[in-house]
Amino acid sequence: MIKKYLAGTKNIFKTIDWKLLIFLLMFLNVKLVMKLAALVCIYFFRPGFKFQFRFRNSRLPLFYLLVIGIALINYCITAGFAIPNYTITFLIGIGFWIFSILAIHQIKLSVEGNEPRVIHKTIYIFFIINTIVSVITFLIIIWQTKTLNPYLYQGQYQKYFIGTGDYIKGISFDTSTTNAVLNGFGVIYFLQRKQAAMALLCMIILLMTGSNVINIIVSLVLLFMFIFQSDKIQKSLIAICYFLLIVFMTKISPQNNNYMVNFFNNFFDKGINVHKNILQSDIKKLPDSSLTPEERRQKIAMLYLDSMTFLENEKQNFIGSHTLAIPVNLSLPVDDINSPQFQHKSFVTPVEQNMFHFIDAHSSALPMSADILFHAKYPGKIIAWKQTLNYFKQHPSKIITGTGIGNFSSKLAFKTTALDIAGSYPEKYKYISHDFLANHLDVYLYFFSKEDGLHSITNSPGSVYDWLLSEYGIIGLLAFFLFYIGFFIKKLNLFSYSIPCILLLSAILFFDYWFEQLSIIIFFELLIFLNMKEKVNRL
Repeated sequence: MIKKYLAGTKNIFKTIDWKLLIFLLMFLNVKLVMKLAALVCIYFFRPGFKFQFRFRNSRLPLFYLLVIGIALINYCITAGFAIPNYTITFLIGIGFWIFSILAIHQIKLSVEGNEPRVIHKTIYIFFIINTIVSVITFLIIIWQTKTLNPYLYQGQYQKYFIGTGDYIKGISFDTSTTNAVLNGFGVIYFLQRKQAAMALLCMIILLMTGSNVINIIVSLVLLFMFIFQSDKIQKSLIAICYFLLIVFMTKISPQNNNYMVNFFNNFFDKGINVHKNILQSDIKKLPDSSLTPEERRQKIAMLYLDSMTFLENEKQNFIGSHTLAIPVNLSLPVDDINSPQFQHKSFVTPVEQNMFHFIDAHSSALPMSADILFHAKYPGKIIAWKQTLNYFKQHPSKIITGTGIGNFSSKLAFKTTALDIAGSYPEKYKYISHDFLANHLDVYLYFFSKEDGLHSITNSPGSVYDWLLSEYGIIGLLAFFLFYIGFFIKKLNLFSYSIPCILLLSAILFFDYWFEQLSIIIFFELLIFLNMKEKVNRL
């Protein structure tokens, strides 16, 4: 019996590409040093640099080489070599693209060198590990809050509450949004393969991250699958996913529902007070970060009156019990939801402190963040797009190849400010383009130097499309659609999980600099290469 069990276990281990699994676990880690270590390790154990880029029948997307070429052209046109700190910025930007090429090459080698079932098993184990890490994190939060539903727990100055999902970062230890996106791909992948348990497990982890934007995007992709790419079993699974979403939004974390309603009202009402229809009883339940200054004053007044009423009732009960000598049934004391520890308390982080100092030092170049009377009428992402379009109206010559690496809208541009916004960076090598300073950096500082409720993905200027257009121009954007998205679409079976994955990717690219994150993109590429191989095997 033991020998049979050991033999079975050995067979399971043989059906996993351990090099690929370890590479994924390391490369998806948020730390850049871990990504570098992942590349060094996998190239040590599996060397090879035959990338085979071609204009026809290219083995890898030609997009990666084209954007490097565009960056080199910009570097020469703008004489970037004359600014030492910009040269460092430029080389780091090129380094990110080289990392991407090295990573996708190894992903392709894994798919080429294994049977599809081996890659499927490896992906399965990856999601199991990610789920374990996510669940352990959630259990730690439960233990700290002493409640089964921390999404409703308002103690510890609302440390968790609506922000509980921010702590569910998964195996990458990156933002919870990264975990949400990975599990969004997992839901699509396992649904198409009719692996019900794993599909629902990924959906649960996705919901636990509390990422409202990703929830909406995944819901729309599932709707597409329900209508065009599903049989009865898959339709049933999709229905269960929607049921889980409804339960989460209405019962487990209803404040997320309120948050999304407020956001859409903000967008369509163009900045009009979106809380005008909130009942007084609801104001007391909402966190301060989601309220206007007037509503916060109302909330304080109502809580004060509630406290005074409570004290008066206690006084009357005490007098009545002693005067009438009527026995009183004693009960264990419960937490007072109106007490200070249950109210949101904003803490100024070192990064925010850096922002305040920076705004003061550059106030003349920051029309939004330095003006205390300025009131944004749109979410930061909409403002950022308007800035990009206005910039090209004023500088039409830049629209062809863009402004250059790190000069307008990118994670690299944020990183080289040395404000620790996108990771640490040496102060003596910092570089800040004026175009970036007066536009996207100003937007970010305006929203993220204020109360926590404004620190959302919808207020961040991050967007792959904005990044490509502003720093690589129309040519860079066309290169992405023709030689990246086009590269995959023309080789795919249109009735596979690849199309929903492409739809999901195309939507989430509006919300961060994902290529510079060096995380979900390679996982997307793994799924697509695998599907491409399955198509070839069926022919």
